[in-house]
Amino acid sequence: QLQLVESGGGLVQAGGSLRLSCAASGPIFSPYAMGWFRQASGKEREFVGAISWSGDNTNYGDSVKGRFTISRDNSKNTAYLQMNSLKPEDTAVYYCAASTQVGASDVGGYFYWGQGTQVTVSS
Repeated sequence: QLQLVESGGGLVQAGGSLRLSCAASGPIFSPYAMGWFRQASGKEREFVGAISWSGDNTNYGDSVKGRFTISRDNSKNTAYLQMNSLKPEDTAVYYCAASTQVGASDVGGYFYWGQGTQVTVSS
């Protein structure tokens, strides 16, 4: 069973940057597409972005396009979420997840999930 562990969350001022990491262990990491989601308090889990197993294809949610970038290093079994120009509305718990579907943007398309890491953006 693939296990995912997020790290890199924290408190940052608006306009700042953070980079989240998602370290995978277990079965081979590279065949899986990876996704990032976030969930703010009292809201549904929202798609942030996804990256194909090769890293050649990425797609993003409308609210983060142009500010967030997903990448992966299969040699390190790790995916990343670079977040720039952060806004208070980006405050949420951020989750990484694994899928066999390329570019899946719905929660149901992912079957392995990390425990999440809190990102708080102050105004």
